[in-house]
Amino acid sequence: MEIIYEQLRNFPFLTLFLSLGLGYFMGKFKLGKFQLGGIAGTLIAGVLIGQVGGIHVDEGIKDIFFALFIFMVGYLGGPQFFASLRPSAIKYLAAAVMMTLLGLLTVVGLSMWAGLDAGLAAGLAAGGLTQSAIIGTAGNAIDHLGLATKAAQDMKTNVAVGYSITYIFGSIGPILMVSLAAIVMKWDLRKEAINLAIKMGGSGEMGEGQFKPVKRIDTRAYAIDKASTFVGKTIAELEASFNADLTVEKLLKGNNNIDPEASTIIEDGDVLLISGLVTALATAGNSIGKEISEFEQNIDFTEEVREVFITNKEIHGLTLKQLHDKSSKSQRHGVYVKGISRLNNELPVYEGTELHVGDELALVGKKTDLDRVQKIIGYKAPSITKTEFITFSLGMALGYLIGEITFSIHGTDISLGSGLGCLLSGLLMGFMRTEYPKIGSINTGAANFLQSFGLAVFVAVVGLNAGQPALQAIQQYGVTLLLLGVVVTMLPMIIQIVINYKLFKIQNPIEALGVLTGSKSANPGFAALLEKAGNSTATATFTMTYAVANIFLTLWGPVIIAIIA
Repeated sequence: MEIIYEQLRNFPFLTLFLSLGLGYFMGKFKLGKFQLGGIAGTLIAGVLIGQVGGIHVDEGIKDIFFALFIFMVGYLGGPQFFASLRPSAIKYLAAAVMMTLLGLLTVVGLSMWAGLDAGLAAGLAAGGLTQSAIIGTAGNAIDHLGLATKAAQDMKTNVAVGYSITYIFGSIGPILMVSLAAIVMKWDLRKEAINLAIKMGGSGEMGEGQFKPVKRIDTRAYAIDKASTFVGKTIAELEASFNADLTVEKLLKGNNNIDPEASTIIEDGDVLLISGLVTALATAGNSIGKEISEFEQNIDFTEEVREVFITNKEIHGLTLKQLHDKSSKSQRHGVYVKGISRLNNELPVYEGTELHVGDELALVGKKTDLDRVQKIIGYKAPSITKTEFITFSLGMALGYLIGEITFSIHGTDISLGSGLGCLLSGLLMGFMRTEYPKIGSINTGAANFLQSFGLAVFVAVVGLNAGQPALQAIQQYGVTLLLLGVVVTMLPMIIQIVINYKLFKIQNPIEALGVLTGSKSANPGFAALLEKAGNSTATATFTMTYAVANIFLTLWGPVIIAIIA
């Protein structure tokens, strides 16, 4: 066994990746609706492996991966964060900010009452409020307290201890709160979600809208005969009769594939390849002609699904119906909305779904039609193989420069640190992405990977370097921190849901719980809400408040260190 221990000590990077693999393996197990998750699992795995003793991973590894993680948090959340700063969303913004303040006050008050040091207090916040980024921003703040090396390391260890003890209930609490709120308020969440979907123009079923220009689309072939209503009429007349919900993509005359023009005359014997909404296609055959298999004909036709980011400020705040009514038939011709996502969460494609700058639309159509619509909406999402490294590198460099800014709280000099600096630069770069898309962008898939992997490596190093002192601290403070964590998790939510209902008039059950879980930065709670709702109508309020909460909760790391220390 000693041979294995020696290998772990001699090859710290081997140990690091072993912690990552074991941590994500642990994170996959579920207990009811609760799942530990890869990040918390990695921290626990790191602490367990760290009991070997003598394992040390360079602190520089931890710092740079945290900087990558926090920069991407800002970059991906920037568009939605700034989109929340508008009059119509002020009550949701206020609810999110108030929730984070209640969390801060609860942590500070309980920590002072229980006599916790600054490290345990920050860990209590990170776990109880389920904001892992606090571990990093608090650690940066500890570095600037002027403590001896041993004292600073002990305090950082306590941050990890507080997080590991309180995170589990921090994740379970919002799940319980969703159920408790529904019981106390006598809400039927499934019924309320269906009613909200209908109000937004949907049917109440997940993923299927009822607003014609944005429903699921299909492409079918029709053979024209003498009985067809459209023999002798133009392509434009056919499309107009279906209110542009159908598009004639190809016309087959004999063996000739023709790209039809608006003035092209439809004749007996033609075969039309038509794309459109499923509801329009369901009745099209009654008047157009006999539907045939496209495989029976030699039809050469290719469509494209294109992800397009919204940057046009005139679109911001419009519902899909308003956007449809505002655009002309020639502008929207041949292009259909297949999906909408915000902060990597799918939104329902309903007529009442509100669009924000930074949202990503999945559009379907021919290349020429998509090129036309893309110029109106925004810009094409970057290729999965391309990232603008100039934007990425300058953003990271700017983050480190911002991190050098220092200010004073109660006579203590506090530096923003690379964590908060990179968060602010990420927000700026994310915002600029929507304002000046040609400057360059970071591929969304790459950004998501760096965000997840950066945080995973960071917490693995924290756990490994904490080692045996972490286990001793858990044994000493475990029960106390666990009980304090329950209060930190539940009390702000209980107070805030009453404030949201009474003061901010957020009274629709689905929207109210979307705001609650988003303001708590609680992905497990949101997943439980989606399961009970049966559709994605809660996503809009969740993503809006989640973006705001992520920013403010991350800022509390150095604030807690400054106040308690």
